Amino acid sequence: MEIDKVIHEPARLRIMMILSGVEKVDFNFLITTLKLTRGNLSRHIEKLESADYIKVEKSFKGKVPNTSYKITQKGTKELAQYWEHLDNVRQIGKTPK
Repeated sequence: MEIDKVIHEPARLRIMMILSGVEKVDFNFLITTLKLTRGNLSRHIEKLESADYIKVEKSFKGKVPNTSYKITQKGTKELAQYWEHLDNVRQIGKTPK
């Protein structure tokens, strides 16, 4: 049983947690909420997208480009498994009293 290293990184875990609770969010929301640099956020997004955990949608609001993100079915499943694995790890150290 392995902890998913893509999700386990703190910034990516926070991104996944945010996306699991909403339909979708845009880049500016994540920058403001996570307090990451644009480059740092972009790199974490690339990792999550390449694992097919999130979907990136590019559009325009009028003439202004807008990038939004949403969690995929695979991302939802993997995040649930991640929490399950952590719970299992926590149980290993507990002994019955």
